Amino acid sequence: MQIQVTKKFLSDALSTLERIIPARSNNPVLSYVKIQPSDRGIYLSGTNLELDMEGFVPAQVENGQAVIVPAHLFAQIVRNLPGELVEINLNQSEITLTSGGSNFKLQTGDLSAFPEIQFPSHSDVEMDAKELNRSLSSVRYATATEAFQQVFRGIKFELRAKQVRLVASDGFRLALRDFTGSGVDRNLIVPAKSADELNRILKEGLVKLTFGDHLLSVASDRTKMNIKLLDGEFPDYERVIPSNIKVKVQLPASKLKEAVSRVAVLADKNANNRVEFLVSESKLQLIAEGDYGRAQEVLEVLQEGSEPAISLGFNAKFVSDALGPMEGDVVLQLSGVTTPALFKTTDESGYLAVVVPLRI
Repeated sequence: MQIQVTKKFLSDALSTLERIIPARSNNPVLSYVKIQPSDRGIYLSGTNLELDMEGFVPAQVENGQAVIVPAHLFAQIVRNLPGELVEINLNQSEITLTSGGSNFKLQTGDLSAFPEIQFPSHSDVEMDAKELNRSLSSVRYATATEAFQQVFRGIKFELRAKQVRLVASDGFRLALRDFTGSGVDRNLIVPAKSADELNRILKEGLVKLTFGDHLLSVASDRTKMNIKLLDGEFPDYERVIPSNIKVKVQLPASKLKEAVSRVAVLADKNANNRVEFLVSESKLQLIAEGDYGRAQEVLEVLQEGSEPAISLGFNAKFVSDALGPMEGDVVLQLSGVTTPALFKTTDESGYLAVVVPLRI
C-alpha cells in the first residue's frame, strides 16, 4: 500500500478523531484509528463505543489495504512532520511515514479486533447545518454536569413537521431554541459531550440525519458520526416557563450582561455569586456584596407590568450564560421573587432562557 496525502488535510482529520478516541482504555484496540483506502482517498475512523466517527481525506492511493494504528501517536507524528506532503507505505506489520527529511516507522495493530463501524447509506431528514450549529451553541450551557442527573446531561431534540426545537436544562435553568425545518416527528436526547463533537463538524450546507435503535447517525460533507442516545424521558419543561408575568423590563442584552459581569466581581462566591435585581420606576438596580465590599450599578429600562417594583436575586453566571446567545434587546419577564424568570429577545431568533431566582 502506498498513500500520498496533504499533511494539513490528514492532520485536521486526525485532530477531529483524536477528541473521541480514548488515549487509554480497558480495551486497547479502542485507542487505534482505522485507515481504509479507497480510489478517491482514505477514510479514517474510530470509536469510544458511545460515539463512532469517520472522516474522509482526499489522497492518491495505490494497492490500498486497511490497517489500524495507535491514533494519538499517529496524529502526533503527522503534526510534527516537516513537509507539506506525507507518504505512507505499508510493509508487513508496520507503516512508514515519510515527509521532507523525516522518516517514521509505526507498528500496526490487529485489524480483526477492531470494532466494526457501519454508517447508514440513507438519510431520514436533512437540515441546515448552520441553524443546527447555532441552536446547539445556544442551549449547550444549560445541560447538567452531575452524573446522577441522567437525561439532564443531554440536549433534547424535538423534531416536528415544520419545526425543530432543542432544549437543555439542569433543573435550575433552561434554554431552548426553535428553527424551521424537519419533516419528521421524533424526540431524542443527545449526550452533551457528543453534541459538542457534532457541533464541531457542522459547517455549511445541509447535514443528513438518520434514526436507528437508540442511535442517531449524522453525515456532513466529509464526516460521519453514530451517536448513542440517552435513554429516559425528558421532564415536562414547558411547565417551568412562566406565564403569569408581573413585571417586564426591556434593555440591550449587551448592557445587562456587561453590568452583571462588573458587579459580580464582588459577589459572594459562597452564596452562588448572588446579584440582586431591583426593578422600580423604569430603573434596574444591580447589587452584589461579599467579604471585600459592595458593587452597585443602575440601568435605565423600559418597564411595564402589574406591580410597580420587585426585588430578587440571581446567580450572576446563570444570567450571563442566558444572555450569551442574545443580540439586540432582551425582555426580562419576572413572575415573582422565587418563581422562574424568562429571558427573551425582541427579535425572531427562536431562543429563550429560564432562570430560577436564588432564595433569600
